[in-house]
Order: sequence, then structure tokens, then C-alpha cells
Amino acid sequence: MRMRDTVDEHVERWLPLLPDLDPDVEGAITRVHKISGHLRRVRERALADGSLHLHEFDTLHALAGRHGQAAPSQLAADLGVAPNSVTGRLDGLAARGFVRRTPSETDRRRVVVELTDEGRAAWRGAMDAQGDEEHRIFAALTRDELRHLSDLLRRVVIRADTPDPDA
Repeated sequence: MRMRDTVDEHVERWLPLLPDLDPDVEGAITRVHKISGHLRRVRERALADGSLHLHEFDTLHALAGRHGQAAPSQLAADLGVAPNSVTGRLDGLAARGFVRRTPSETDRRRVVVELTDEGRAAWRGAMDAQGDEEHRIFAALTRDELRHLSDLLRRVVIRADTPDPDA
């Protein structure tokens, strides 16, 4: 017998009301939403446990992605926010000891933002909690199934990223 989940019940409830509903599309989309929502709640708990706000985590994450050192303008571009927004974020992170600003060695008018050990630990704490849960839920699949799922989702993302010529 095939395993069932709450999404199967959702599709069965709506199918009689929406006869044009494609149960496979509805099932796939609803499952993606459920997984995304679950991981969002895990991230929110991890951030709360580490006393981090989402914008702080995002800023630490962007800085870590630049090997722990970046100009504020680079962080603003990476985060897709205005430079003055990054300044406010960095003020708060510096006050908590998560980042430090130092004058650029090549241009004294510029500042370099560095991730401190405390900032890296806060970022890793939230990352590790989410990563652990990602591995836990995907342990339901074999390595080959996970690779296949990733390949299928890549095709869907490529389609979603391609503008609809009829729109």
C-alpha cells in the first residue's frame, strides 16, 4: 500500500470542488510549500535560540559567503538592500561583537567589515540547526532518490525562472 500524508487528504478534499484540479500538480506544490514552511519554522526557532533576528542572520550569512570580509557596498548588493540599511544592520552587529569595521588598507576612505569569531559562531549555530533538520527530513530518501529529486526540481526552477512568452 502506498504511504499517505496530509497532502493526499488535502487533494481529496478539493478535487470534488475543483474538477479541473490536477492532483499531481496540487500535490507537488502543496508538498513544496509544506517543506518550505517547516524549514522556515526550524530556522525561526534556531534564530530565536541564538537571539538572532532574520536580518542579522542574513547579514552574517552574506558576510560569511564572502569569506568573512567585505565592503558594506558588497553586502548591500548581496542582500539586495540600500547601503544605508546595511549600515544600520552593521551597527547592531558590531554592538553585539559579531562584526568589526576596520579602515581599508588600500583606501582609507573605505571600511572593511569582518566577521568575528562570535559572529561566525552565531551564524553557524543557526546554520547547523537548519542543516541538521534538512538532513533529517531528506533521510527519507536514498542518495539516488535525493539526487533525482534535486534534478527534477532544477528543471522546475529553470522553467519558473524563464519568462512565459505568452504572458
